[in-house]
Amino acid sequence: MVIITAGMIGVGKTTLTEKIAKHLDTKAFYEPVGGNPVLPLYYKDPKQYGFLLQIYFLNKRFEMIKKALSDDNNILDRSIYEDALFTKQNNVEGNITDSELKIYLSLLDRMMSELEALPKKAPDLMVYAQTDFETILKRIKKRGRDYEQFDNNPKLKDYYYNMWSAYKNWYEDYDASPKMKIDLQKYDLSEEKNVEIILNQIDNELKKIRK
Repeated sequence: MVIITAGMIGVGKTTLTEKIAKHLDTKAFYEPVGGNPVLPLYYKDPKQYGFLLQIYFLNKRFEMIKKALSDDNNILDRSIYEDALFTKQNNVEGNITDSELKIYLSLLDRMMSELEALPKKAPDLMVYAQTDFETILKRIKKRGRDYEQFDNNPKLKDYYYNMWSAYKNWYEDYDASPKMKIDLQKYDLSEEKNVEIILNQIDNELKKIRK
């Protein structure tokens, strides 16, 4: 069983991934953020580093999904399936040129074709986490990564809003596997009772899939 979690920055996805992995006693693959040398540079100058950042993420997420699909049971904190969402939004905002986008999509297509050759070709379930936009902003502030802060950067706040909006369409269009949506605003994972509710929702969805 391979599960991928998806959702906007600050939504609580990494915490969700941790809780699912512990609940199912399986391995978690986390998004490559902490040791990412390009990400802080991107936040300072997205036009210069947008394409480099997306290639960096694409390479890492390709490695992660191949490992996950080759093992027995795994949880992935964000995956290659939503990577293009960020690249396309960067293209819309002028951070990535049309030519760079074309190169990226060609590379992504080749990677997805390679996944088709694996015995397990896709995740069993995608768990999409959502909250309202104000909650996203509060959680970004709370976790305190300097390069993510937007108080003196209205363009960055606009970028967050555009990504938050784009995720709605992405979820509707996603068809690589069964999917479900969970409300991490109503069920804040900082409260243990909410963790139990969310994990029960996921367990119920997995029971449907296994049938």
